[in-house]
Amino acid sequence: MKKGLGNKWIWIIMASAAVVIVAAVLGLTLGHREGSISGGHSSGEIFLYGETHSVKTLLEKEMEQWAFYYENEGMRDLFVELPFYTAEFLNLWMRSENDEILEQLYVDWEKTAIHTQEVLDFYRQIKKDCPETVFHGTDVGHQYETTGKRYLEYLAANGLEHSEAYRLAQENVEQGEYYYRRGSGLYRENTMTKNFVRAFDSLDGLSVMGIYGSAHTELGAKDYYTNTVPCMANQLTNIYGDRVHSEDLSYLLLRQEADRVDTILVEGKEYEASYFGKTDLSVIFPDFQYREFWRLENAYDDFKSRSTTGNVLPYNNYPMEIEEGQVFVIQYTKKDGTVIREYHRSDGNTWQGAPATEEFKIQE
Repeated sequence: MKKGLGNKWIWIIMASAAVVIVAAVLGLTLGHREGSISGGHSSGEIFLYGETHSVKTLLEKEMEQWAFYYENEGMRDLFVELPFYTAEFLNLWMRSENDEILEQLYVDWEKTAIHTQEVLDFYRQIKKDCPETVFHGTDVGHQYETTGKRYLEYLAANGLEHSEAYRLAQENVEQGEYYYRRGSGLYRENTMTKNFVRAFDSLDGLSVMGIYGSAHTELGAKDYYTNTVPCMANQLTNIYGDRVHSEDLSYLLLRQEADRVDTILVEGKEYEASYFGKTDLSVIFPDFQYREFWRLENAYDDFKSRSTTGNVLPYNNYPMEIEEGQVFVIQYTKKDGTVIREYHRSDGNTWQGAPATEEFKIQE
């Protein structure tokens, strides 16, 4: 990987993407293939796939699915959980002869859930097998101080300060500034939806595939953060109806066996605790790093009568299969090193129509 290329990198892009610049001069975004924003909503179909970020098994399944749509349905537009300007850089990279652009994006992604070799391999596979893919980024402006700033500099260096691409990139930067200043998950969910609708309607009836964290793709769910507003897919369903399809791929990750068996002391009693690993939280919750999961063996009868707190966690957040009558320890690690531990039971209850565990109180 190459780091610290600075302004030199901008000129590399300019040299490798001259044909794309023509589109931007005409006032189009680099990812816009046909038409302009329609007077009504697009008549195309939307196929969403929910994922846990950077997991090889899921990336392979997503690649397989995209290749199917690409080869058999003629799709070319792939929507991704990235900022507008990041997707535009990927579109430039798709037309370049080297990996300079992709590698610089990888540097920008450091300390995020997508800073992995598996993600790099995924994009390289798309470039190899589906070379006409056009990426559409609809997230708020993550990495606005690096990727966003550099994209605006790139457009300015080509005299494109008044282009549609520049306007959308600047708006995306401002979305990122607001999100990281306020930390509002509700704002992000609503903004992702607005950005998606703008990009989708601009395609004038073309069908698309989208890859997003599963928190954004449940058709009937509310936002993951506060459970007060419809999530992105839910909002899209309200706009486009049954033309929105969604599949949560997290079922492919369910673990059958624990990584190890620990011993956890709860209220003076030792329990065998099957450890099922950790999942990254940094993209969903900027203040958190990850959470870890244990299942306390033979513990349900000891805690089944304890009062609950109302804090729930749907089964699809767990890395293993859940059965009724089990007890779990969930440990959250924040970026500042703070550790938060919760105790959950599976009583057979549901949340938004989906099975979920609920936190219960213990005596510290």
